[in-house]
Amino acid sequence: MQEIIRQLDEKRAKARLGGGQKRIDAQHSKGKLTARERIELLLDEGSFEEWDMFKEHRCTEFGMEADHTPGDGVVIGYGTVNGRLVFVFSQDFTVFGGSLSETHAEKICKVMDHAMKVGAPVIGLNDSGGARIQEGVDSLGGYADVFQRNVMASGVVPQISLIMGPCAGGAVYSPAMTDFIFMVKDSSYMFVTGPEVVKTVTHEEVTAEELGGAVTHNTKSGVADLAFENDVEALMMTRRLIGFIPSSNREKAPTVPAVDAAERLDHSLDTLVPTNPNQPYDMKEVIVKMVDDGDFFELQPDYAKNIIIGFARMEGAPVGIVANQPLVLAGCLDIKSSIKAARFVRFCDAFNIPVVTLVDVPGFMPGTTQEYGGIIKHGAKLLYAYAECTVPKVTIITRKAYGGAYDVMSSKHLRGDVNFAWPSAEIAVMGPKGAVEIIFRGEKDDPAKLAQREAEYKARFANPFVAGSRGFIDDVIMPHETRKRVCRSLSMLKNKELENPWRKHGNIPL
Repeated sequence: MQEIIRQLDEKRAKARLGGGQKRIDAQHSKGKLTARERIELLLDEGSFEEWDMFKEHRCTEFGMEADHTPGDGVVIGYGTVNGRLVFVFSQDFTVFGGSLSETHAEKICKVMDHAMKVGAPVIGLNDSGGARIQEGVDSLGGYADVFQRNVMASGVVPQISLIMGPCAGGAVYSPAMTDFIFMVKDSSYMFVTGPEVVKTVTHEEVTAEELGGAVTHNTKSGVADLAFENDVEALMMTRRLIGFIPSSNREKAPTVPAVDAAERLDHSLDTLVPTNPNQPYDMKEVIVKMVDDGDFFELQPDYAKNIIIGFARMEGAPVGIVANQPLVLAGCLDIKSSIKAARFVRFCDAFNIPVVTLVDVPGFMPGTTQEYGGIIKHGAKLLYAYAECTVPKVTIITRKAYGGAYDVMSSKHLRGDVNFAWPSAEIAVMGPKGAVEIIFRGEKDDPAKLAQREAEYKARFANPFVAGSRGFIDDVIMPHETRKRVCRSLSMLKNKELENPWRKHGNIPL
């Protein structure tokens, strides 16, 4: 027995050392933490329960039979974040460069299977050189096994990916199917093919950072949700994100004791919207002044800035915020913003998080670039997401709501539960100038007459009363009472029940 205990201690010590002190030092020299250090920071102190510490690869090709490290390059198990259960896997770059083998994949699949059984989030800390070449198709099969779990877990338990080193080739498709992707600047990257292959095939000269670095994926591609300066910041913000989301699709999001009064008024909002309809203002000011304690967890802040998404709390309960941003492209909906918002709305719907929508949208972005890029189908994604969504939906129109974009932004027609408008709201097919030029095209040579017609149109339609008279707006509210009215609406809706017709799944316009 003593001999077995001695061997056990030796194996544990070897597993904890990973690829050895030299490689750990190399990891630290790059500003990166080790797989175990990351888990220690992510989880509550002392809560981590590790599995499969002694698991080793079974490869006998290319001399691999003589090279075994307990754990095989990934640390798995479960623990708690602020007392709530989560499952985690953390790839160890010090062991075979974190490359994925058949047994490495089996370990990841194990935590994902258990997470689905008990209903808890899965957090993947990715730091891998890709497939273990020595294993060939066994490694590729391992990736596919993980992909299958990603799909089965989608909408069942939250999945969060932290890219904390290289993530290339087939490895990128697992994070791509998770709900959120966080990256670390200057030390992480994602791409399907690396710079050398790109150079060979397309003759483009590009660095790994330019091709798939954190800044690239947070500003150009929209693949990632947030970028952080270092591992520690990324892990701390992951803990914060977990606080907004439920453990599974069978639960409601976790509430916290409310300190900020639901009846709080903010009179500065009464003068936020400019008198000039073409002058922008910052919609984030509305969000911050509306939510609990001004605490807004924004996602994808540097991508498709014409729309804002993120989490906040109202009376201690999490909500998803979707808002047009007049400061960027006048708040128009385009391809990127439609996709960004649609995916977020679908996440909120899957995990029982109410959606609060702030609307100031002049329409969809015109132009050949948008049309050739498929704005019709991509815009329909946002329409589909809102129409399918069954969680409580509260909408506030602050200024413009024109054309099809009015319909798309959680309108009453798409089963919006409570729809408010500020007195500054204009709900119409289009702006007064464009409308008059079409309706009275025969008077286009008479500027004075057109100006008169425009004034008449504006007086008739540039207000919330026509929509209100049809019941499309439940009430016209003063901006300063926005928080109070939204809190009351969400409280009224907390036991809402609504089911879509049975189907295997819809066919969203991908």
